[in-house]
Amino acid sequence: MKGLLFLRSLGPARLTAIGFLLLILSGTGVLMLPFAESGAEHASFLAALFTATSAVSLTGLVVEDTGTFWSPAGQAVILLLIQLGGLGIMSLASLSGLLLTGRISLKARKTGAYEGRPITAGGIRRTLFFTVGFTAIAEATIAVIVGARLMVGYGYSFRRAAWEGVFHAVSAFNNAGFSTHSDNLVSFASDAWILMPLAAALIGGGLGFPVWAELVRLVRRRSNAVHRISITARMTLAATAFLLVAGTVFVAATEWTGVLAPMPVAVKLLNAFFASATPRTAGFNAFDYGQAHPITLMGTDVLMFLGGGSAGTAGGIKVTTACVLLAAMAAEFTGREKTTIGHRSLPHSVTRQALALSFAGVMVVTVGVAALRFFDPQFTGDQVSFEVISAFATSGLSTGITAGLSSASQIVLCFIMYLGRVGPTTLVAALSAKTLDRRFSYPEERPFIG
Repeated sequence: MKGLLFLRSLGPARLTAIGFLLLILSGTGVLMLPFAESGAEHASFLAALFTATSAVSLTGLVVEDTGTFWSPAGQAVILLLIQLGGLGIMSLASLSGLLLTGRISLKARKTGAYEGRPITAGGIRRTLFFTVGFTAIAEATIAVIVGARLMVGYGYSFRRAAWEGVFHAVSAFNNAGFSTHSDNLVSFASDAWILMPLAAALIGGGLGFPVWAELVRLVRRRSNAVHRISITARMTLAATAFLLVAGTVFVAATEWTGVLAPMPVAVKLLNAFFASATPRTAGFNAFDYGQAHPITLMGTDVLMFLGGGSAGTAGGIKVTTACVLLAAMAAEFTGREKTTIGHRSLPHSVTRQALALSFAGVMVVTVGVAALRFFDPQFTGDQVSFEVISAFATSGLSTGITAGLSSASQIVLCFIMYLGRVGPTTLVAALSAKTLDRRFSYPEERPFIG
């Protein structure tokens, strides 16, 4: 009884942060049980904690090989953690409350917003059921395609093909990047029937559920998308298309005579596209990033940091945040007082939020890089920066140094992955004792800028 009263007294931000933390700790405990490992060696606490954090945060960084170290039962636990982390703690809690009581409290709606999955008062049931239903349909479709390809093209048994199809579909749609293969997807680098469905899943999951809900409504009503679609959806779709094209051209240009050199032209283009899609929080890799050019790593850092769409399974600062910052810069450079996008004026509070989130992200990455450089000076700056940004953006790509990092560095990455999933603003709000409500204002003074 006291526990329930305590939970009710917590604010939405704290409930979100605690919910993900409890899921991580629960997953850690289960992964330490003997049935979770495939061999006689049991997982250490740090290995289990790192794996659970990576799964719940939808990152994909690993210190133990998923396909060989963990048993099928352990892999199923990891898959469950990915699914729960993707749907979201408060979305699941709200859905359970809806099914049991037929209603959702105002606190649950606010908590869903802190989690990055806002629930509007007028469409609570529709939002929740659409999220769960769309996830199930998308994952099932990709699982069938990938599983069928593994059976037909690689001679997998039905049981193995079905399991790997489901595992990779859930991992891809939730932008987790976990794979049951030791080399991730390098073995399938030339297979479009594997890479393209997974790319579609990770792009779809990265767009965010509000965007998909709008698109479904537009199709049903057969409305004019240009005039009806929201500014959030327009920014997300436009930025996603631009980054996919720009990233493909960039990777092809920097690695055409590098890691892509042995491949035929069509396969080079396929892998360049996949390498453009997967950094934005997916974590799959079809070539070894440890052999990539430093310029490729730098460009991939940018893609990872930007991330995908809001209120989905993507990480990073989100493409909408980047669009708002670019619009604010354009307004400042042209001398306009209002920040506008698509014939819509943005409130000043939105610009402040975008600035705060971006600066918080930069600070987290900076401190993380400094910590890893201190604990593991044997690795290069490119490798460390790539690893830290991947953890913050919950991308999961790596140059191969994760397992070789010291325990201190792995703990730092665990915190960064957790922070990347919960969000810097949510965590700060959770740690704050209360919100200050000043009933006065200070005199204005304009400092020199630049």
